[in-house]
Amino acid sequence: MSKKAEIKRKTRETEIEARLEVNGSGQSKISTPIGFLNHLIESFAFHGRFDLELRASGDTEVDQHHLLEDCGLVLGKLFRLAAGELKGINRAGFFVMPMDEALALVAVDLSGRPYLQYELKTRRRFCGALDTDQIDEFFQGFSRGLMANLVVKAKGKNDHHKLEAIFKSLGRALKYALSSEPGISEIIRDSLPSLKGVIDL
Repeated sequence: MSKKAEIKRKTRETEIEARLEVNGSGQSKISTPIGFLNHLIESFAFHGRFDLELRASGDTEVDQHHLLEDCGLVLGKLFRLAAGELKGINRAGFFVMPMDEALALVAVDLSGRPYLQYELKTRRRFCGALDTDQIDEFFQGFSRGLMANLVVKAKGKNDHHKLEAIFKSLGRALKYALSSEPGISEIIRDSLPSLKGVIDL
């Protein structure tokens, strides 16, 4: 598996640059116009032990939709690039993260078939400056970019806690999916984690 990836993407709506080191220490430099989104992505990187840089700007004067969707898309593509041929990795992972009264569950399968299962109800439209009505667009983009089946669920009273627990869970679930079990044989290390011998792209 390649350990590093870099992406630059510019459209009429957004401009995004991102760099990744999968086997990092959890250091991140995140800069978007949405402070709480920065915090969430920093939590994701820390709990996944990814070294991640992300600079993003967009037409937030219109809506946050384009920026959130494209940030998710770029981050998903970044990790897909870093995953390379997917040989020898676990492919799937999940994590359940509590945060005070909230509980989040995230599962990911690098199957080559993007699909999002999303269950989150928020009590308010904005958490900080982040439009919670658009969070699913981030994960839709992430699932498509990563070419993965992604499950995101959370319950609780505090929107901040629910969202932060989700991003922490995503980091830990993805870290496991991209990792190999210790002590695996050379045969497994050089093979695709698929019974049919191919992961559809």
